[in-house]
Amino acid sequence: MSMEQSWRWYGPNDPVSLSDIRQAGATGIVNALHEIPVGQVWTVEEINKRKKIIEDAGLRWSVVESVPVAEEIKSGGKHRDEFIEVFQECIRNLGKCGVPTICYNFMPVLDWTRTHLDFPIEDGSTALRFDAIAFAAFDLLILKRPTAEKEYDAQMRENAKAYLGKLSEQEQLVLQQSIIAGLPGSDKNYSLAEFQEQLDHYKNIDEQQLRENLAYFLKKIIPIAEESGVKMAIHPDDPPRPLLGLPRVVSTEADAISLLEVVSSPANGLTFCTGSFGAHPKNDLPGMVERLGHKINFLHLRSVQREPDGSFYEANHLEGDANMYQVVKAVVKEMRKRQASGRKDDQIPMRPDHGHKMLDDLHKKTNPGYTAIGRLRGLAELRGLEMGISYTLQQ
Repeated sequence: MSMEQSWRWYGPNDPVSLSDIRQAGATGIVNALHEIPVGQVWTVEEINKRKKIIEDAGLRWSVVESVPVAEEIKSGGKHRDEFIEVFQECIRNLGKCGVPTICYNFMPVLDWTRTHLDFPIEDGSTALRFDAIAFAAFDLLILKRPTAEKEYDAQMRENAKAYLGKLSEQEQLVLQQSIIAGLPGSDKNYSLAEFQEQLDHYKNIDEQQLRENLAYFLKKIIPIAEESGVKMAIHPDDPPRPLLGLPRVVSTEADAISLLEVVSSPANGLTFCTGSFGAHPKNDLPGMVERLGHKINFLHLRSVQREPDGSFYEANHLEGDANMYQVVKAVVKEMRKRQASGRKDDQIPMRPDHGHKMLDDLHKKTNPGYTAIGRLRGLAELRGLEMGISYTLQQ
């Protein structure tokens, strides 16, 4: 018994093809119907059309990542029930089509945030990076968010000013574009004014209100997922900290326990992302797998190298701060527990999350973090690590 080795694929326009993925050794595909706008139903016809493409390539559509949660739901807007009904119908249709797991997130406005999409590493590859000072420079001096001054201490404000002073206009634009790349549908060129408008929807929403909005959503969707034979897997905040005045409520083990207790159901589970949870220095990743493993419905395995000021960059999969050996060992033990207890979901789907841009991919246009070769290296390392752990535990 091993983790299901899966791979995120962005659909027919992804520069990494299904043939490439199969050669990498993955068997499961993590995919979404990105072309369908938020708030529209994924029909059985469209789901089956994509599923056929995947299966014709000799692969399996094992996880949806993601059915997007509309901002109206996250913010508790007056039309949220209409958007929730659409989400419920998407769950039903995915269940009918035999797609068993849905990853989703509840991060306001930004799905993820990085300041650098091509941060140079010593070996010549590049990585994704979140630089706390660069981010403050964007927030304070480029976006000029109205309440930002109150959220940074004097030293950070001074550091941000000095940082921005060293950037050319073009470098400032690249910083802006890198951060806004985390917006859903960010192939659109958002202006700073449009970006601020998105943030303004949350100006009266604090952490407690966002938690209540998440609980409301879970109570509406988890029963539908259970009826449909689908497991939900919420993704943690990336990075796990408030940003741009926006609250975050899926950043720590306590956050995870809280949301899992809202609705007690096998369908209410986690996407355990070792990179997102791992960017928070207080999160004990192996311990979290041991304590919450029975609620893990999907795994993202990657590691980050943290820095004292809250910055981090994506490390190689077996390096950085994640302690991947102990994490994978805890996962293997969890799967064996499931198998012994007769659970049908004893094989947890895993994908190598992100990867360095390296070798030939340095000269290609790729989705940030989702090159072929960097993830191929990560998958190979993780596959070997799991195999070694499994043999050792059998002795």
